[in-house]
Amino acid sequence: MTERDEYFMREALQLAREAASIGEVPVGALVVFEEQIVGRGFNHPIGLHDPTSHAEIMALRDAACTLGNYRLPGCTLYVTLEPCVMCSGAIFHARIARVVFGARDPKTGAAGSAIDLYAESHLNHHAVIEGGVLADECAQLLSSFFSARRSRTLLA
Repeated sequence: MTERDEYFMREALQLAREAASIGEVPVGALVVFEEQIVGRGFNHPIGLHDPTSHAEIMALRDAACTLGNYRLPGCTLYVTLEPCVMCSGAIFHARIARVVFGARDPKTGAAGSAIDLYAESHLNHHAVIEGGVLADECAQLLSSFFSARRSRTLLA
């Protein structure tokens, strides 16, 4: 883990906190090109009534608009949680060069936890994948969110 990776993951964690503040699952993502943040996003499927509004998708959309291209070669995606299958597909189609994630997702993670799409040789694009950057902080944010949600449900 480099200082640069840690810096950008902290920025993604701040976006995850924004998601939590509006009742969304706290996942944040950002896209970096040439050391500049060109796309930001956080989970927003509940508020937008859109199952595709995961943090990664939102950040990819923002970066594509910023750079004026649906292809994002040379970009790195930072995300606080291991990407799912849907987000991994979008990452492949965008031609993201590198994905850096925080916490693993044993139930839906598509970068080695539940499945490893990034190791699938039949796919025509392969991003470099690096997990575990600030993993404890990323996992703790998710755990706290779901613990609080369960407490509210039990009290209701």
